[in-house]
Amino acid sequence: MSRFLPASKAFTAAVVAVVLLAGCSEATMSDLHRYVAEVNKRKAPPPDPLPPIKPYNVFVYSPTERDPFQPFYQQQPEEQQAGVQETGIKPDFNRNREELEGFPLDSLRMVGTLEQEGNFWAIVLATDATIHRVEVGNYMGQNHGKIVDILEDRVELVEIARDARGRWEERPAAIALVEEE
Repeated sequence: MSRFLPASKAFTAAVVAVVLLAGCSEATMSDLHRYVAEVNKRKAPPPDPLPPIKPYNVFVYSPTERDPFQPFYQQQPEEQQAGVQETGIKPDFNRNREELEGFPLDSLRMVGTLEQEGNFWAIVLATDATIHRVEVGNYMGQNHGKIVDILEDRVELVEIARDARGRWEERPAAIALVEEE
């Protein structure tokens, strides 16, 4: 079998191609040319006006006004607040903070207890998936929570936090044992 078309089929294909190309002559394109010329003659509508430019308010920072690294909405420390009476309760800011004080108390989970020779420890799971062993006297939570008792089903703490008037107050808190199913 030959890879080329026979002469009669090649001739027929050439005639069909010439007829099809003849249909695309300049005479049938005149409608298209006329329409393009008509569209080009039309005037474009004017563009919408630009919105007015809002003036920019410039802020000039004066370094004597306040510390730029302190939030402007933060309350003054208790010593600087007028009319707030001192209760004598306040956290010890000079002690080294413990690792579990970096987590909110409600994000910590008690998962068990350990006992050896009368000493109790609680096993606490943090949100970063680390397990911590804590005992009475350790701190946990972000409100200066000190562990005061460890029971089989909970860890009891006393937190020191500010009340609505800005005074430090002690309040009880606890973390209950979470039983996995």
